[in-house]
Formats: sequence, structure tokens, C-alpha cells
Amino acid sequence: MRMRRTLAYAVFACCVVLFVVKDRAADVRGEVRSGDWTISKSEDTGKVEFSLLEHHHGGTNSHQSDWPATSFQGVDLSKAGHQEVRFTITRDAGKIECEGFLNDGEGAGLFHFHPDPNYASEMQALGFSVDDEKQFSMAVMDVGVEFAKQMKGEHLSGLDTEKLIAFRIFGVDSAFIAGLRAEGLKIADADKLVAFRIHGVSAQMVRSLRAAGYSPDEDTLIAMRIHGATPEWIEQIKKLGYDHVDLEKLIAFRIHGVSPEFIQKVESLGYSHPDPDELIAMRIHNVTPEYIADMKARGIHDLSIDQLVNMRIHGID
Repeated sequence: MRMRRTLAYAVFACCVVLFVVKDRAADVRGEVRSGDWTISKSEDTGKVEFSLLEHHHGGTNSHQSDWPATSFQGVDLSKAGHQEVRFTITRDAGKIECEGFLNDGEGAGLFHFHPDPNYASEMQALGFSVDDEKQFSMAVMDVGVEFAKQMKGEHLSGLDTEKLIAFRIFGVDSAFIAGLRAEGLKIADADKLVAFRIHGVSAQMVRSLRAAGYSPDEDTLIAMRIHGATPEWIEQIKKLGYDHVDLEKLIAFRIHGVSPEFIQKVESLGYSHPDPDELIAMRIHNVTPEYIADMKARGIHDLSIDQLVNMRIHGID
């Protein structure tokens, strides 16, 4: 895929150089935020991968994500062959005017950003400070005034301009927050909402855990997702007789490798329903089914799990 995109963009290189010369001349005349854009195929149906590489104050700043194909008004991305294109992305924060070329729906060109002169003052009235750098990012991520009002109305702690941008990047909105609160989670921390989105904590997850008799807090939910202690995995453990094990211990199961397969192997060696703490200790100290089987093969039978763990701790192999 990357090689194909590279070859496609090479076709446009000579034409783009002409625009670059014009663009740099504009930079000399005044303070202009500008740079290069690219469009390429996305794996998501109905979307394209849109990238902006901004040139400003001698440095570069890149933005890349999947955008709906309908975002580029007046551009037919399904058109075969070569075409010159001009399109404008209009946001509350300003307009991103683009020109360039497409070849079979993929291409490149240059953009200029024209900030809205009233945006910063409107956002400041809501308590969000916006400088030139942030305004461009907020235009790209579509942080509109109405969105800012909605988030302010959620009464979140730690909500600032950076969080608004992060919310748009990761998909935190009023519907997401309402869904979590509807499941009894009184979440009001902006940072944790972003973490929820990053790690995949959803209203469905909270609902499943509450149905199983758990009342997890926000940090526990994040830890569960980080370590893979999902409701589906918990159900597998439950089928082995471990019903309503403390969530912290289930997270420890995942951290140390206590799996359904491990439990079944230990039980097949004569250890019926080991305690969760015993299973964790076994994994921490490398008391494996193979180790137990080896002890039995040497004629060492009827050792308790505590004895096996102590043997490992003291280096008895």
C-alpha cells in the first residue's frame, strides 16, 4: 500500500513544485499558514486518509486521519484518471483552502489556512484560550463553538483547550458521556474520558460488568482494558468456577498470565479449584504445570501449592 502511494505521489511532484514556489513567495509577503496535503485510500469504507503537513516558523506540523469522503465539497474522489482539484474545508476556526491534483482518487497539493477573526474571542468567552497554533489544530479537528459549549455544559474537571482537541481526536462527545452516565458511572474527569476512548472503555462494558455484580471505578475500568480483563474473558473464568472474583485479582490474572488453560492444566494435576491468590503466586514464581509434573515424575507427590511456591522461591528445581 505504501509503495503504491509513493508511486502515485511521485506523478504529482513536478506540478506540486510550481505551487510550492508560489506558496513560499506568499510567506515572504505576510504571515501565512500553509503546507502540503495528500489524499490516499483508506481501509474504512466511505473514507479517505487525509494528511496535512504544515510549514510554519521554519518547522513542520503534521495532521493525518481518516476523513469521510464527503468532506471535500466539489471533489469526485471516484473519478478515474488525472484531475486538477480545488476545495475548501470550512470550520468555525477558519477555512483550509486546498489546490492540487488527484489521480484515480489519490493525490497531493498545497493548502492555505485562513483563520476566522472572531473564533478566538468566541472561545475565550467560553473560557478556552486559543492562540494561532491551537486555532489551526482546532480547524483541522473541527472543534466548533457549539461543541465547546456542549462540553462545557457537561461540567467536567480538567477541561481546557487541549482537552477539546483531544476529545475530537478520540471521539469523546455528549453521546459518549451520556452513555457512560446512564450505566451509573458518574464520570466527570476529562483526562479519564480520553483514556476511556484510547483503551476502549465503553458503556456496553460498564453495563456487562454491572450485570455481573461488579461496580468498577474509572481507574479499574482503564486497567481492565489495558490488561485485557474484558467481560468476555471474565465469563471464561466464571465457567471454571471462579464467579465474582475481585476485579483487582482478575487484573492480576491477566498481568501474570493466569489463563483458563493454565487453570485447567493445574486442576488436571490434582489441584481442585486453587484459590485466586494461589494461582497468582504460582505464575509469579513460575510454578508451571510442567514443573509440577516433573516433581511427580521424581516421586514427589501430594505437595500443596504453598509448598510448590516455596520450593521455587528457594531455587529447588
